[in-house]
Parts: sequence; structure tokens; C-alpha cells
Amino acid sequence: MADLPDSPEFPEDIYTEPEPDPHTLANLGPLTGLAGLWIGTSGHDVSPKLEGPEAETFIEHAEFQPIDAQTNGPQIFYGLRYHLRIVKPDDVETFHDQVGYWLWEPATGALVQTLSIPRGLTAMATGRAKASDRSFRLDAVRGGETNGILANPFLEHAFKTLRYSIAVTIHDERSWSYEQETVLSVRGQAEPFSHTDRNLLRKVGEPTPNPTALAAMAEAAGKSAIDVASASVDSRGKAGLSGASTG
Repeated sequence: MADLPDSPEFPEDIYTEPEPDPHTLANLGPLTGLAGLWIGTSGHDVSPKLEGPEAETFIEHAEFQPIDAQTNGPQIFYGLRYHLRIVKPDDVETFHDQVGYWLWEPATGALVQTLSIPRGLTAMATGRAKASDRSFRLDAVRGGETNGILANPFLEHAFKTLRYSIAVTIHDERSWSYEQETVLSVRGQAEPFSHTDRNLLRKVGEPTPNPTALAAMAEAAGKSAIDVASASVDSRGKAGLSGASTG
């Protein structure tokens, strides 16, 4: 991809949908290195407490699976559906749970991360990256119309989110890391608080191809989509067990 334009130019025709490539894994651009099953054992979190900032370690289980291409008229997104589950060392209770999507638009380099957590908070962060980029950053801000943050009334009262950012670095095919900052306005504190998280994740399993990719693979192989999907799931499970045993 050539250098990204400063701002996207939208076409006059906002209705006509192009035919996307069925193989999402081949079109993820900078997100390619996130696809799969992951575990991170070196997580570090700094959060606000009554006594002051508290640092904790955590273990992170992450799953990023490709979805079928999504069109908004002429716009095409290729992306990953993800689920994060975080626990404290030697604990089974979920410390943090998060779901959402990572999306990339090849035509413009637009990146989107949507996130929802079961404390009643949802956000959409945006950024830009070329297909070959190995690091990228996304941001969301309070009041943003295209990269905003919404929270339940108690969080707005006590721990108001002012902005959010995440910087991702793909190290190789089997590891990536992130540094995340959530700036909070904490009730009773004069200055904003920088809540930070970081972790290094290592691959323990391969992704399952998206439904249209499985159908295309089945057609090419003269098999049913169900047979191809079953083989893919079996392969992913073996990869996951193998990766976990060597971690």
C-alpha cells in the first residue's frame, strides 16, 4: 500500500457493494499477527485505589477469530472477533473480561477496535496502519463521535473515562505485545489518573478460517463445508494443546 492519505475521500455512490474476498485471514493487513489463540503470563496493571496506585500482575487468555468481510455500501472491513479473559496468578475468578472486534479497511488503512466489558462500559478506538506495519496505535476520547466512550451512570460518577489508547507491536508469527492507557477522572482526586496495562502474548493455537473461507475451501476440495470446518477445528485444538504444553 502507498502512503495513507491524510483523510478518506468517500465516493458519491454510497450503496453499491463490491464482492469481498472470502478469505479474511489473507486480508487482515496489520492485524494478521493477532489471529489465533494466545496466553500472556507477564501482564502488569496499575489501577487506582483509595490508598493510591496499586500494581498487580495478571495472566491473560485471548482468542482472535476471523469473521466474514463486512460491507457498508462500498466500504469493506476485514476483521477479527476477540475475547479476552484475565485472571490473577493462582486464581480462577475472572479479573477482567472483554469482547469486541478488530477491523481493518484495506482501501484507507483505517483501523477500528470495539470493546465492551461487563462493568457497563463500551468504547470504539480508531487508528491508521498500512498492510505491512508491525506496530500501530488506536485512540478513543470522551465525547468522540467516531471514536467515543460510553459508561454506566456509576462509572460516570466515580471513575469517568476521559480517553483510552492501545499500542500494539507484532514481534513475530507467535508473539505480540501491547501497552494500554486509560485516563480516568476519579471522584475525590484533583488530577486525572493514568490506568495502565501491558502484556506479552504467545500463540498456543491457530485461528479457524471464517465461514466464507471454509465454504470456498470446501468447494475447491470437492468436500462439504462441514467436513472442512471439522478438520480445521481439530487442527486448531491440536495446535492449542501443543502450544500450551511447551509454554
